[in-house]
Amino acid sequence: MSEYRIQGMTGEWEVVVGLEVHAQVTSNSKLFSGAATAFGAEPNTQVSLVDAAMPGMLPVPNRECIRQAVRTGLAINAQINKWSRFDRKNYFYADLPQGYQISQLYHPLVGEGEIEISLDDKNPEADVKRIGIERIHVEQDAGKLMHDQHPTMSYVDLNRSGVALMEIVSRPDIRSPAEAGAYLAKLRTILRYVGSCDGNMDQGSMRADVNVSVRRPGEPFGTRTETKNVNSVRFVMAVVESEARRQIDLIEDGGTVVQETRLYDPDKNETRSMRSKEDAHDYRYFPDPDLLPLVLDDAFIEECRASLPELPDAKRHRYENALGLAPYAAGVLTADVETARWFEALLAAAAAKAGKPEAELAKQASNWLISELFGALNKLGKGLADSPVTAEGGAELLALIADGTISGSIAKQVLEKMLETGDGAAAIVEREGLKQTSDTGAIEAAIDKVLADNAAKVEEYKGGKEALFGFFVGQTMKAMQGKSNPQVVNELLRKKLG
Repeated sequence: MSEYRIQGMTGEWEVVVGLEVHAQVTSNSKLFSGAATAFGAEPNTQVSLVDAAMPGMLPVPNRECIRQAVRTGLAINAQINKWSRFDRKNYFYADLPQGYQISQLYHPLVGEGEIEISLDDKNPEADVKRIGIERIHVEQDAGKLMHDQHPTMSYVDLNRSGVALMEIVSRPDIRSPAEAGAYLAKLRTILRYVGSCDGNMDQGSMRADVNVSVRRPGEPFGTRTETKNVNSVRFVMAVVESEARRQIDLIEDGGTVVQETRLYDPDKNETRSMRSKEDAHDYRYFPDPDLLPLVLDDAFIEECRASLPELPDAKRHRYENALGLAPYAAGVLTADVETARWFEALLAAAAAKAGKPEAELAKQASNWLISELFGALNKLGKGLADSPVTAEGGAELLALIADGTISGSIAKQVLEKMLETGDGAAAIVEREGLKQTSDTGAIEAAIDKVLADNAAKVEEYKGGKEALFGFFVGQTMKAMQGKSNPQVVNELLRKKLG
């Protein structure tokens, strides 16, 4: 990847970034209690006695949360630690009923792994960088303070208290805002494929703490700051850029970067100081006496491995090699698990309807999905999940193109009608009289008129201006209202023009 540098008053600076991503584990109940985890519930309606830290209540680990964390580790080729331990991270805050958070510091569940990123959509294989993962540890979330419910008081909602989180800690391998965005987007894609987190950053189920420092190229790492709870890929990129610039300006003005926790203000596109940054010893970590260490056996780990789906990189390679798709198209189709599932359902149904191998229809299906359906849905302000046209409906339209019932241009009209009415492609074609014709007599008559009306252009064509052939094809298709078979039109025109 090309080097990213920020030009300061006194020379070039390098940015060093590490991300700590908190991902809510997909589970119907919390990490240490049976309370529900559904998003959007009324405040304090999903709180058990354990979550509220009532005296004598003991935590019991949720097996599903541990399973999902192990599956995530396997998906990024990380070391799974068969022995891990929960620690207490001690601090006081109003949304933390116990006065401590149960986390893992010294012996996490998942050890070192890596994620591959690329900044080149056209040729991702040519611009690959590996970002190291230091660890994934499992911990419980805190509650939420609500400051807008009363003019003089803050309320506490404990619905999130005890919700299981995976904290995925990268190494400081990221060197630009673009790399930070690519890493976070790729991590979210992997989590969604695995099903261990829904990745909905707008709902708080995935958020990032962004560690940023700057240095002269080749010098040791500088002092870092941590910007907390950034909730979009775009904002993470903005934090890296704005915080790096702030630190460079500060140093070049003779100041010193202070290790601290900061918050990002998207309206002003700037970070501001929140508190001085604590070190591990400030939290007085010690093993949680209420929880035994986690001990995993080989059978459990292999069960987790066997449950993994085809992951995005493997799926992209298969689309390129087995289906013959271009790297860009394969990347678009695999960037989101729901898009990949929709495409595969479309392709399977189209192949079944047309009686052709999937590989033969793959390019047509991907081009139609990316160019036609995505474009039409974008105009309607809808996503694929809200599409009035299902994968089965799209396959019906593709089959009509494949068997010559309609042309590609007519297919665009049919798609518009499908989006408007919700009707099937075949019904619309029949009702609107849109079937293309291969009637050579009718097509020849249209061609004869086009050539007669454009005698001067015919002479130009015969004089060597062969690019005019496309003009004649277009005029004939227009005369036939797009219903003539393009292959027949081309054949007849070449005969007529000699």
